[in-house]
Amino acid sequence: MSAIDYGDVQGLVRFGHAHMTEACYFLLHVKDSSAARSWLASAPVTTAAKTDPRPNTALQMAFSRQGLEALNVPAKVIRGFSAEFLTGMSADENRSLRLGDVGANSPANWRWGTSSRVPHVLVMLFAVQGQLDSWKQAIRGELWTGAFEEIDCLPTSNMGGREAFGFIDGISQPEIDWDEERSPSVNCYERQYSNRVCLGEFLLGYRNEYRQYTDRPLVADDDRAGFELPFAEDQPRLRDVGRNGTYLVMRQLSQDVRGFWQCWDRAASSDQKQLYKLAGFAVGRNFSDGAPLVPLSQEAIAGIGPKGNGIQLNQFTYDSDVDGTHCPYGAHIRRANPRNADVLGDPQGILATLVRTLGFGNKNVRDDLIASTRFHRILRRGREYGRALTIEQALEPAGQNDIESGLHFVAVNANIQRQFEFIQTAWLMRTKFDGLTEESDPLLGNRSPLLGCPFTNTFSMPQQDRVRQRIGDLPQFITVRGGAYFFLPGVRALRYLSKVGA
Repeated sequence: MSAIDYGDVQGLVRFGHAHMTEACYFLLHVKDSSAARSWLASAPVTTAAKTDPRPNTALQMAFSRQGLEALNVPAKVIRGFSAEFLTGMSADENRSLRLGDVGANSPANWRWGTSSRVPHVLVMLFAVQGQLDSWKQAIRGELWTGAFEEIDCLPTSNMGGREAFGFIDGISQPEIDWDEERSPSVNCYERQYSNRVCLGEFLLGYRNEYRQYTDRPLVADDDRAGFELPFAEDQPRLRDVGRNGTYLVMRQLSQDVRGFWQCWDRAASSDQKQLYKLAGFAVGRNFSDGAPLVPLSQEAIAGIGPKGNGIQLNQFTYDSDVDGTHCPYGAHIRRANPRNADVLGDPQGILATLVRTLGFGNKNVRDDLIASTRFHRILRRGREYGRALTIEQALEPAGQNDIESGLHFVAVNANIQRQFEFIQTAWLMRTKFDGLTEESDPLLGNRSPLLGCPFTNTFSMPQQDRVRQRIGDLPQFITVRGGAYFFLPGVRALRYLSKVGA
């Protein structure tokens, strides 16, 4: 039985609110700190406690560093947050370069998330079909108007479980070890890929995959505003501002749906069967049903339930496709989650493990170029926006009435640098991923030479007993329109934030 207080966790972390098909994201500036704190104190935040029936509406909220400052949270508390959160997504040129936020993706071109348009508060509203408008009206009362200035309200769309390019989305998610039964290896390597990940990878105040506690703000027990806060497990004399909270990464990603399908159509010489095949190679899944391009595993994978109800779409590793002839090395799903263990190949004995760890004795040198997956997982909680196009529509020339479509990417992770930033930098943007050259992620990749490689616009597909097939001159299919890092507090920490700056 889990000891976690689900009533202190915002529901987005546990549920994602998938049954609420309508949603919007308010990007707010605090214009009156006192009024903002009053609104926070009474906001109907939805928790992770299960209810029967499930709620028809939900409200979640998170804060940027600037937002905490606008609420007059003491500097000594703010200093306890991670360096990435404090610096922000767009303020550091080196970070922008690592994340691929250069060229068309540069923060200079963003609609929000940079300079004076960094949101202080992110308020996320969710509702079952037909109830979002009334839910928005109920939330935006007189107190809201006095407390906040709206930068924007980002709408979402229900595309029926598919993202804007048309592929089934949201299939692969880590299983959180809510009951804290997992005891990760410390003095030895884990030899099998597992989809079950320590609670501390997604919530602050709990042990992570290193069996450590991620740094977060702790305050003295005599802090009057923090008397409701739980005590820290690792420092029981201090109150834990971070416990049951986490960091939220948000990026608005505009998807060039026409450009995507027209590019693969040209490469396929307008052969429909080949078109679906090439697009599927880029993603790593079949277009029709989302099935992985590699054979399903016949052995149980920890953290993935019994086959059925679509779970089989996640029941695989790449052990049966070491040559990348089924799912190319650079396919998006392979980059986003390589599904590996700490040491590839399951070497037996200390000496054999050491040899593999040092990079010797491998059949293929690329085996040592991918870090262990378990330290770099994220929860995806995003929503699509815009209008979905059929492939037939996407192959037509652009029209005057085209509506931008894309993804409001939302990731939950307790360590921004080791989770989101590592995936984005080392796996998605890096041209040397898995021994590749001259190519970044076929979906999310930035084709700009500013990333450090003169060529980043190719995509290669290994062939059985033949020279690999290469497609060049890939355009950039996804452009960043905005983004920011937020702290998603626990419910008790929310009440603390509403009082500490008074």
